[in-house]
Amino acid sequence: MDQYQVVPSYCSPPPPPEPLPDGYQIGCKKCDKVFLVSRSVSEFVCSACGFTQKPEPRSHSPLLEKANEASSANVQMSMPSLHEISKPPPPQRVDLNVPNEVNVGSSGDAKLLKPPPSPEEVNEVAIEVEREEDSGGVAGETFTDYRPPKLSIGPPHPDPVVETASLSAVQPPEPTYDLRIRDGLERSKALSCLQIETLVYASQKHLQHLPNSTRAGFFIGDGAGVGKGRTIAGLILENWQHGRRKALWISVGSDLKFDARRDLDDVGAIFIKVHALNKLSYSKLDSKAVGVREGVVFLTYCSLIASSANGRSRLKQLVQWCGKDYDGLIVFDECHKAKNLVPESGVKPTRTGEAVFEIQALLPEARVVYCSATGASEPRNMGYMIRLGLWGTGTSFLDFRAFLGSLEKGGVGALELVAMDLKARGMYLCRTLSYKGAEFDVVEVPLEDKMMDMYRRAAEFWAYLREELLSEIALLTTEKPESSPIWRLYWGNHQRFFKHMCMSAKVPTVVKICHQALREDKCVVIGLQSTGEARTEEAVAKCGIELVDFISGPRELLLKFVEENYPLPEKPESLSGEGGVKDRKRPSTADISFKGRARKAVKYQEESDTESETDSEPESAESDDEFQICQICKSETERKKLLQCSCCKQLMHPACLVPPLNGSLFADWSCLSCIEKTEESLQQRRGYLAQKLERYDKATERKSQILEVIRSLVLPLNPLDDIIVQLGGPDKVAEITGRHHRLIRESNGNAVRYEPRNTKDVTMEMVNIIEKQSFMDGKKLIAIISEAGSAGVSLQADRRAINQRRRVHVTIELPWSADRAIQQFGRTHRSNQASAPEYRLLFSNLGGERRFAAIIAKRLESLGALTQGDRRAGPSLRAYNYESPYGKRALAEFYDGIVNKKSLLVVPPGCSLEQPNTIEDFIVNGKTALVSVGLVKDDTYVDVKNMHNVGRFLNRLLGLQPEIQNLLFDLFVSILDLLVQNAQLEGQFDSGIVDLKANTIKLSGPPKNVHIDHLSGASTVLFTFTLDRGFTWEAASTLLDEKRKNVTASSRTAFYESRREWQGRRHYLLAFEGSSGMYRIVRPATGEAVREMPFSELEEKYRKLSCLEKARTCWVNEYCISSKQCMHGPNCKLGDFCTTGRRLQEVNVLSGLILPVWGTIEKTLSEQVRKSHRRLRIVRVETTADCQRIVGLLIPNSVVNSILKDLVQVKDFDD
Repeated sequence: MDQYQVVPSYCSPPPPPEPLPDGYQIGCKKCDKVFLVSRSVSEFVCSACGFTQKPEPRSHSPLLEKANEASSANVQMSMPSLHEISKPPPPQRVDLNVPNEVNVGSSGDAKLLKPPPSPEEVNEVAIEVEREEDSGGVAGETFTDYRPPKLSIGPPHPDPVVETASLSAVQPPEPTYDLRIRDGLERSKALSCLQIETLVYASQKHLQHLPNSTRAGFFIGDGAGVGKGRTIAGLILENWQHGRRKALWISVGSDLKFDARRDLDDVGAIFIKVHALNKLSYSKLDSKAVGVREGVVFLTYCSLIASSANGRSRLKQLVQWCGKDYDGLIVFDECHKAKNLVPESGVKPTRTGEAVFEIQALLPEARVVYCSATGASEPRNMGYMIRLGLWGTGTSFLDFRAFLGSLEKGGVGALELVAMDLKARGMYLCRTLSYKGAEFDVVEVPLEDKMMDMYRRAAEFWAYLREELLSEIALLTTEKPESSPIWRLYWGNHQRFFKHMCMSAKVPTVVKICHQALREDKCVVIGLQSTGEARTEEAVAKCGIELVDFISGPRELLLKFVEENYPLPEKPESLSGEGGVKDRKRPSTADISFKGRARKAVKYQEESDTESETDSEPESAESDDEFQICQICKSETERKKLLQCSCCKQLMHPACLVPPLNGSLFADWSCLSCIEKTEESLQQRRGYLAQKLERYDKATERKSQILEVIRSLVLPLNPLDDIIVQLGGPDKVAEITGRHHRLIRESNGNAVRYEPRNTKDVTMEMVNIIEKQSFMDGKKLIAIISEAGSAGVSLQADRRAINQRRRVHVTIELPWSADRAIQQFGRTHRSNQASAPEYRLLFSNLGGERRFAAIIAKRLESLGALTQGDRRAGPSLRAYNYESPYGKRALAEFYDGIVNKKSLLVVPPGCSLEQPNTIEDFIVNGKTALVSVGLVKDDTYVDVKNMHNVGRFLNRLLGLQPEIQNLLFDLFVSILDLLVQNAQLEGQFDSGIVDLKANTIKLSGPPKNVHIDHLSGASTVLFTFTLDRGFTWEAASTLLDEKRKNVTASSRTAFYESRREWQGRRHYLLAFEGSSGMYRIVRPATGEAVREMPFSELEEKYRKLSCLEKARTCWVNEYCISSKQCMHGPNCKLGDFCTTGRRLQEVNVLSGLILPVWGTIEKTLSEQVRKSHRRLRIVRVETTADCQRIVGLLIPNSVVNSILKDLVQVKDFDD
């Protein structure tokens, strides 16, 4: 890391801040003004707003220092916080309004008198320990085995089921509901104990009403393959026994109706009929013509928003069938389809989201069940879950937007609380199949030479096409070419093109994995999202069903974009016709002008260009006004601009004449028809038309040339067709996708034919079911699935199936959202499987493709936190999460270094500080590359909306040459890693739920019940724990002996003492080798540290002890003193509230329901001095004596009384 400590000499770093010999900078938390405050000040009053606060130094961004001694500069050392001073002077209150104590300059800075403490007074070890404590604790195990904690009905689940460790620490309410179908279930054993538990809690919650008088709902969040379908069938049967004979089952695919029928049969509900809504007319369902009186109406989300030609809607049809007092079930299966009810700004809600919301509002007494493993991939997607009672009347949040704002402000820690809160209320359960035995492998696929050449040429062409479009647009409009609406289409196609290229680059690796798996007696499932059917249909429409070869998706995409959107000037008309009057024909689709295409690109209705202020004025009383129209364009608009010929009296717009007339005209103006046909006027007109025709012909020729270049490019084939052909064709590969037709190579091998996937004997609706059965029967050992065709499909190694080979699930194309990724992963990992699958996630070695992984990683992280209470749940792609707050900061630093030539935080890849010219060349080349993909405007600046847009940055990187693409990406990641590392060192990194570890943890006094939810009976409880974190001398010496027994142990493994002393004391530790050359640290007072220390830092701050007896004496002494005193000594300004380096530590955890008291907690924490105390920190504590596990919000000791005072009356909690 030493190489990163200097600034290259070619850079122009910003001038360092002026020396602050008398104090340090402090920003007011209320008005953000910055002041200089003496280091002896314990608190101050802001002169601008009067806000009182404790000082906290204003941090500076890290900068690289210079490369050599000639250009060296001193870097100001970061100053300590309040309790980092071991011998503080008497506390002094400073009012910044008092002129004789403080001189406030025009800049708002204050000149102070007290000198700073000497370096010897700064307790570096205390700073170090404080940062370690602020980082939280160690990440504990993610999952624990699951069994219903309060029910013992039914057999165990057939496969191991787990729950996140954080959710497992939350107890659901006491079950009080008595199932009517209990006896039948115990006899048939159709449902497992955890499925019966869901029935009990869902039915129990359905008996309650929310404060807004609607019936409470229930959320089944079980993972894919646990058996949610059979659980739903059990709920339908239970309600049937209570006389509720109608139910709505809404899912994602019409073919899942067969699965619904099977699930009902399995639970003994053979007598309940299932009616497929898509097979019924739009008449009343209970009419004689239709005859649906009772039973389950099964429909898809598409059917829910459908309507007939005469305006009848399915939604109204269903509401009429149910009746306004309907209290039966509405099951939203795979409810993530309704997630876009509250989209991001600028996007309209989806009709599906609106329909799901509306049917709940129209049937307030319905028993609603939300069912999905991914129902809330992020908090915004919960907008339709109005029956959970998380916002609105009787809650802490006025509406959903207030709820969303608080959760987004609280970060992932806030999301983790939602899942635990829902479980505590008894309206949510989330279990998942254990991934024990499943293997996850992220495979990086290098581009082959042929593919690398294709990619380079494609990147060159897109850059060339951008320049062509810029130049053509500049000729056609006076606006800036970059502001044209055509760029939305350009960049959208640019992204799809290179995503397609990345998929094609992985085809050879996919084929190798498949052949290897078959040799190992396994079978393969290949997951992708897009089939390329749209491009294929376009090519077939142009060339017919007989083709020479398979279609290249990227080529067809490019051809379509250029053909439909290349900017052409308007084609001029001939000289023939009435003199000066245009023969304005309606342009054909092929001849649509550039402006017309631009309007089409953004899909908005634009007001007529010919509108004027006169349109809004009252019509004239003269009746002749209505006949004042232009004789050329026949338009009544812009009447004031109409010219009247002095001879024929006809009216015309100046812009409609050829050539158009500009400027002032004589009163006796005459149109061309009335002017003598002189040679001069004719020549003028001919010249104008010839000029326009020449421009049009040149643009058309340029367009034709570009199309020819596209046709000459060597581009990959459609990956789906390519994989099927290389693996033996349709006879060997089961295709379970949404496409209706495909290309098949003729038997002679000379051509390909376009044909439907189904045969005369098989309908299109059944083709995927038959293909799936072929795979499960072992007739085909390779299956390709897409999102459209595989929703709800089970492809696991089912013990009931003939094909029980282990599945190798290869993901060639990750979907755009985490919920879709989880759904696809769940196709091969389900209940009753003979073996767990192997997952192979394929990525090319292109930096830009990490954009797609970044999307999924971000969503998986929030999805795991929101639905399972722990962001580490599920397959981990966290290494690819670049769209975090740190990623946005890293991108801003990246742009500042490349575009604004500010000092970079790290040395660019392939460069050296000893050779500044290498860094200069990197920056020049990098800036040129960013200009070519539109990230840098006018060669000088980055648009504000792009400065923190990591997604757009990674999208555009795809269009660069692979070499520079990877170099720029590596620089971005290096900056990101450094920022994260610094945040971890400063204790500011949010690492999620952490375990607080100590030798002994015990409850200190009875817990206090601070709030009760009257609807569910759940409560908010404050627990106070006493932690003994110390590490005895006996344990330390034993650990040292064990480490030294290892023959590879370093001689540096030993006891150390601090080189400096504070208040006459030194600090001691035991260091031994950790990972990658780092050292693990053990202290007498706090035990083993979470952070590892590099040896350079260890050697700088500590010295090795050679005398073991001295080490023992000093270790025991520090161990004893730390039981009652923090590291800052007896005069610490925070007194008993300070726990830095204290062996016996008091910890307060607020557990149970948090959302009802959210506002109070958020307000109190935001006023804390220490940054680590301002953020929400979720911790898990387990007592050592009775193993009682508590998960909740960590409350700083200094604010406990304040929070309790603001909450409802506290009463002792009786165990």
